[in-house]
Amino acid sequence: MTTQAQATGPVNTIMMAGAAGLVVSLGLAFANLIGSGHAAFNSGSSGVTWGLPVVTYVFFSMASTGLAMVAAMAAMFGAKQYSPLIKRCTWLSIITLVAAFSSLALEMGHPFRMLWAVPLNFQPASALVWMGIFYSICLVILAIKFAKMHGGDFSGEGLVKAGFVGEVLALGTLGSAFGLMAMRPVWYGADVPLLFIACGAVIGVAFAVLINQLAYGMDDKAMPEGVRKVMTGSLPKLFAGTLGIYLAFLLFRTVNGLWTNAEGFEVVHAMVKSPWFVIEVVALVAAFYLMINESTRNVGNMQVVAAVAAILAMFIGRYEYVIGGQLVPLFKGSWVPGLISYTPSMTEWMITLMAFCLVFAGWAFGEKSLNLAAAPAEQ
Repeated sequence: MTTQAQATGPVNTIMMAGAAGLVVSLGLAFANLIGSGHAAFNSGSSGVTWGLPVVTYVFFSMASTGLAMVAAMAAMFGAKQYSPLIKRCTWLSIITLVAAFSSLALEMGHPFRMLWAVPLNFQPASALVWMGIFYSICLVILAIKFAKMHGGDFSGEGLVKAGFVGEVLALGTLGSAFGLMAMRPVWYGADVPLLFIACGAVIGVAFAVLINQLAYGMDDKAMPEGVRKVMTGSLPKLFAGTLGIYLAFLLFRTVNGLWTNAEGFEVVHAMVKSPWFVIEVVALVAAFYLMINESTRNVGNMQVVAAVAAILAMFIGRYEYVIGGQLVPLFKGSWVPGLISYTPSMTEWMITLMAFCLVFAGWAFGEKSLNLAAAPAEQ
């Protein structure tokens, strides 16, 4: 193992800001939940049962899988240039999965009931049950893998491969949880698990680019040689490739939704008229352009702009998919001529802020205390 120089970027500032945001957001969320219970959410009786916290859960679950993919590039695909990123990406894969679980736990109200409710009432036909099992296994595998790396042992390729396969299975199963719901036409489809995996790749690579640039203050001279090579070599190209694949998914799914006259897809017409959809598309195209343009692809601040733009766009896209799929009433009649109206409550926004603050504060803590710059010895 080679122990590389510790990160030199704005880690302290990010950790303090993240910790402060975590305290404030959790405090407000808990105060409202204790006082009002689930009534603090604007989901439920209106017809939108999965609100913003579920969007946040889906987003960070995807991020965890994408980061696990980046961490597994060397072991799974022989791309040894990614070795310097293994420990940092594995740590953030753990943190994003914890953030996802935390968001879902606050939305569920009594998540610990699953400890006895799931085994005593096991439903093998439920995609949601298998999703929870797979992600729980993944969290254990990731934790064991990181503990071994923190102890200086980077030889566990079997754990890396198991974590990769488990994350892909978990995210694909999460996609199936949506894609199997024929009563929600916008969600339904055999391609949804693949769409979720493509989304995870974009989000994970975007986070990998962002944290590695922030860790060294967007200064390639401060980066260890191995990190600098991958940050100015294959990683931005991988980022461009994942963006291109997702843009194709977005284009064809949007065109299909606008073209079909099947009931339930009228929400797509409303979606494309929203300014948020415009922001999503512009941000994705801008990030894609920055990563395919040779004059900007390897520039640190341009990589950060592209990563932030992609993360913002992908979160908007998860909101459109999860919430938009519920805006058409299930039992339509003349008394329901339009779409359901939904606006997240302050409590829901605080849960989302909590998740983001947890991710960045957790990452910064790792940079300061866990030597995330450590990497395997060069072969």
